[in-house]
Amino acid sequence: MLYWDYAAATPPYEDVVKTMEQIMKLHYANPSSLHRAGSEAAKLIRRSREVCAAALSVQPKEILFTSGATESNNLAIKGAALQYQSRGRHLITTEIEHPSVYESCLQLQQNGWEITFVAPDSTGMIDPERVAAAVRRDTVLVSVMHVNNEIGTIQPLMEIGRLIKSVNPRTLFHVDGVQGYGKLAVDLKGWKADLYSLSPHKIRGPRGAGLLYIKEGIQLFPLLSGGSHEEGLRAGTENVPAIVASSKAVRMGVEQRETFYARLLPLRDRLLRFLHSVPEFVINSREDGAPHIVHFSYPGMKGEVFARKLEELGMAVSTRSACSSRLAEPSRVLLSMGKDVSVASGGIRISFGDSHTEEDVAALEKALITAVRALKIAEGGMK
Repeated sequence: MLYWDYAAATPPYEDVVKTMEQIMKLHYANPSSLHRAGSEAAKLIRRSREVCAAALSVQPKEILFTSGATESNNLAIKGAALQYQSRGRHLITTEIEHPSVYESCLQLQQNGWEITFVAPDSTGMIDPERVAAAVRRDTVLVSVMHVNNEIGTIQPLMEIGRLIKSVNPRTLFHVDGVQGYGKLAVDLKGWKADLYSLSPHKIRGPRGAGLLYIKEGIQLFPLLSGGSHEEGLRAGTENVPAIVASSKAVRMGVEQRETFYARLLPLRDRLLRFLHSVPEFVINSREDGAPHIVHFSYPGMKGEVFARKLEELGMAVSTRSACSSRLAEPSRVLLSMGKDVSVASGGIRISFGDSHTEEDVAALEKALITAVRALKIAEGGMK
């Protein structure tokens, strides 16, 4: 089975697995305990914070550890909304955000906040001017992802951040960086980002740990109560093994980013050329998208059906975000781009990893052709 779902989850580095195993065996003490074993565990967390801060070119005190990017996104959005509601009750995001951002905003909307959802163009690109036009005096926060997790569009964060701050300097800017980190350059200061979410298990780190950058001076309302952990922002005993292993993955993500990009971009371009040659397919990804994501549709064929056929042929693919892949509805992202229901219902996402080769792509192309032929024969027989 060839695995083409790296945007959903990645196999951890062997060094990451070994690190977790070692920490679980040797440093199992609670880092909040006052004895020596607890102090040693606390030191490991401090060092991990320093490593992650260095990777992002920020200060260690600006790094908060969470259980994953979903929690980081929830804390960034709801925590900012609750902390700064005296400034206003208006938030801005886009129609194509990850469910952890989109649904956090919907939840706030149900509780009295006004949310502006900015629509993308037909390629999934967000116009910075449209974001800026929506900013008001009472806009507390704007949240825009770096790379769309479904179709791979790279958003113009530099221009978005500049325009937000030019309209209202007090409006906070949150970036969901999950699909961009380790693949593209990250420039938090250039983007004027106040908050930034990261998920180690997307970069061959462990599950169960996440990261939220909080610019110095920004305060968030804690969503979890019950202790003074993480400077009082996130109660709960820290997951020391996952945090240490995550810091290793974050560091490796920076070190290997340029190699990753150079390796995967030719594979992505080859697959795009192939998909353009198949008349049954509609390409949903931009040519200048992220190097690890290609999304296309087989109009008239349910994405889940096509994905199952590919799995029978030895190819593990997805239809959209793993957090939404079991839903039967058409893709919210594709519908917001103006795609019709047949295209939005027939999507397939291919996401690359650093282990993929030209031979793997050739095998995928062969499987795609075989799947199309088999399903067309089956469809004809049903008729």
